[in-house]
Amino acid sequence: MVIDRQEYIDNLLAKRWNGKVKIITGIRRCGKSFLLSNLFKQHLIKEGVDEKDFIEVALDRKSDIQYRNPNLLYDYILSQTTDLKRKFYVLIDEIQLSYKVKNTDINESLVPEEDRDMLYTTFYDILNDLMARPNLDVYITGSNSKMLSKDIVTNFRDRGCEIKVYPLSFAEYFSAVEMEKSDAFEEYLTYGGMPLAVLEPEENEKRKYLQGLFTNVYIKDIVERYQLKDDNILSALVDALSSSVGSLTNPNKLANTAGSLMGQKTSHNTIKNYLDYLEDSYLFQSAKRWNVKGRKYFDTIQKYYAMDLGLRNARLNFRQQERSHLMENLIYNELIRRGYSVDVGVVELSRVIDGKRRQSQYEIDFVVNIGNEKVYIQSALNVDTHEKKDQETFSLRNTGDFFRKIVVLDGNRKPWIDEDGIIYIGVIPFLLKDILKDIIR
Repeated sequence: MVIDRQEYIDNLLAKRWNGKVKIITGIRRCGKSFLLSNLFKQHLIKEGVDEKDFIEVALDRKSDIQYRNPNLLYDYILSQTTDLKRKFYVLIDEIQLSYKVKNTDINESLVPEEDRDMLYTTFYDILNDLMARPNLDVYITGSNSKMLSKDIVTNFRDRGCEIKVYPLSFAEYFSAVEMEKSDAFEEYLTYGGMPLAVLEPEENEKRKYLQGLFTNVYIKDIVERYQLKDDNILSALVDALSSSVGSLTNPNKLANTAGSLMGQKTSHNTIKNYLDYLEDSYLFQSAKRWNVKGRKYFDTIQKYYAMDLGLRNARLNFRQQERSHLMENLIYNELIRRGYSVDVGVVELSRVIDGKRRQSQYEIDFVVNIGNEKVYIQSALNVDTHEKKDQETFSLRNTGDFFRKIVVLDGNRKPWIDEDGIIYIGVIPFLLKDILKDIIR
């Protein structure tokens, strides 16, 4: 079975021959290599591109291991593209496995100590050279965002563009399974969208695969990449984050939780560093808190969401299935996948409670920023009673502005609008179609 990922193909097609390196990033095993070397390549072949016009290198294969040396990689690509009248597509998989090589032609003693990193040739150097050649269109994949995303502007000199690939969206997932929408949603909420887990028919094998990814791939990668002495603190932090998706937290609180899980104390700074490692590896994403009326960010407390719910659930051995938190996580992932900038909203109000005036904070799950516009989104299992509806919409009705407001409900309910102009829609149709494009025009 081949799962269509047309949005990513369209994105790649829109960027081809733009004079930049196309950098495909994302969590390991989410389908980056298959997207580039199969789906995208096959699309181009159907368009008429000759098979001989592809130069492919996979740095995770033993047959290509010598090309982890950037100089050898450079020489190989040039040797395969000597015909300057032909156009070539250069596809390099797992570029983060490339290592730097010291340039022995330069007298190191003449180079200031602060500039000695420049003595080394890296994959950035050879890619910057290759992309300047008019007959080459260069595409790379990589899993380590610390090596790629944060350094793209600097190392590619504004000549690299990132295409971030996520686990399968619900729409992609639903297109590949033969189920009713509600059944498909329950499966997706439990096992997520990692492609090989989706394609695995046996539930026990799905569970083993997802659990193994954490232990044998993600945790191991981080320990090796950052040269950690052990994985105890990291594992405890992953458990703490997995248990608290959609909950407000900060490094101090997480340090206490992780310390309790380990039976020993750990520091705020250590936890902060490890949080960066987990985000760099695309395992979790953070959302800042935005003061809607004060129009500023809160500095300390934020939320963390799992990149894939199947991975999160597997980490907790498929316990702690709080539906409201899982649905909130799912909505956040979908908004980010669609390219929106998303914050957690806070409405501060002064109210008289029990005869005393009190300053209180009320949460809006998501503030979606679209240019000069905003859309407020609240995730709620239901609004079946008047009291429940008032509770779920209180913060939306007190923003003090006229931006659009949406409540996403559990299930497959069609959109409707109440007397306050608030839109209600089931989570299933919300995930299958981007209604924000329709309401912001």
